[in-house]
Amino acid sequence: MFYEWIYKLHTLPGLSILNVFRYITFRSAYAAVTALFISLIFGPRMIDWLRSVKLGQKVRKEGPQTHYGKAGTPTMGGILILTSIVVPCLLWGNFHSRQMWLALLTTVWLGGIGLLDDYLRVVKNHPKGLLGRYKLAGQIFIGAVVGLAILLHPEHGLSPTVTHVPFMKFRFLDLGWLFVPFVILVITGSSNAVNLTDGLDGLASGLVAIAALALAGMCYVSGHLKFSQYLNISHLVYSGELTVFCAAVLGAALGFLWYNCHPADVFMGDTGSLALGGALGVVAVLIKREFWLVIIGGVFVAEALSVMIQVASFKLTGKRVFRMSPLHHHFELLGWAESRVVLRFYITGALLALLSLSTFKLQ
Repeated sequence: MFYEWIYKLHTLPGLSILNVFRYITFRSAYAAVTALFISLIFGPRMIDWLRSVKLGQKVRKEGPQTHYGKAGTPTMGGILILTSIVVPCLLWGNFHSRQMWLALLTTVWLGGIGLLDDYLRVVKNHPKGLLGRYKLAGQIFIGAVVGLAILLHPEHGLSPTVTHVPFMKFRFLDLGWLFVPFVILVITGSSNAVNLTDGLDGLASGLVAIAALALAGMCYVSGHLKFSQYLNISHLVYSGELTVFCAAVLGAALGFLWYNCHPADVFMGDTGSLALGGALGVVAVLIKREFWLVIIGGVFVAEALSVMIQVASFKLTGKRVFRMSPLHHHFELLGWAESRVVLRFYITGALLALLSLSTFKLQ
C-alpha cells in the first residue's frame, strides 16, 4: 500500500524523502517491525478472548505427563500469526509482485485448513479434528496451484521447472513434468514438519523465526544484481520482493514467541503451524532453493523423520526407536527440561541456518 500509493509522491517538491519506500531493505525492516507490533499489541486481547470463549488446548493422554498441566491453555493463536503476516505485506509489499501474492495465498490457505482443524477439535470436541485425508487434500491442492502458477506464468530468468543444487554452482536439476508433484511435496512436507514440531512452548515459533531470517537473506541477495554477481549465483529479479514477506513472517513469529515462550500463555494450534510451515515451503519453491530448505529447516526435518521412523519401526518390528516421537518428546523423556530442549534446538537451528547461507559462497 505504501509502495503503491505513497512512493509515487516522491517526485513532488519537498517529498523526495518518500523515495526511501522503493528500497526493499527499508520496507522489509518495517514489515518485520509492523508484524512484531501487531503481535505485541493485540496478543493480550486475543489471549483474553480465547480464555473467555474457553478455547483451551486439549492434551493427548499418550503425551508426556509433564504436559498435562498445559490443558486449558488458550489455543488457535495462529489467527494472530496470520494477521501479523498479512497486514504488513499489504502495507509494505509491492502489489505487482505475483510471488508475494502466491506466498500470501499459500500461507492463508494452509492457515484456514489449520483453523478448521482446530475448530473441529477444540470447539466441536472431535478428538481427531479434521481428518487427515481432507487436510492432505487441501495441502495438495494449494501445492498444485503454486506449481501450475509458476509453470503458466514463468518469470524472466531460469526455466520454471529447474531448481538449484546445493554446493554446485550453476548446476540445475530440471524436474520437467515432475515439477508440480515436487512443489506439492515441498509445501506439504514443510507445513506438516512444522506442525509436528509444535509440541513444546516456543519451539516452532522460534525455529520458524530463524528459518525466515535465513530465507530473507537468500531472497535479498538473489534479487540484488550486484550481490548475486559477487556471489556468482543466479539473479532472480522477482525474489527481492519476497524479502518483505519473509520479514513479516519473522516479525510475526517473534511477536508470537513473546507470549508462547515457556510457560506459554497461548498456543498457535494447527492454524499457526500449518501456515508457518507453508510460508517457508512456498518461499523456497519460489526462489528455487527447495533443497536448501532441508538444511535451513533441519530440525523440522529431524522431527518429521523421527515420527516416520517410529511408526515404521513399530509396525515392522513392534519396537520403538525413540522413547516417544516427535523427537523433542524423546529428549524430554531422557530427562531434559522443556526449556533446555527448546534452547538446544534453537542453537541447532541457528547453526543450520548459518550453514545454509555459507553455501552461497561455497557452492
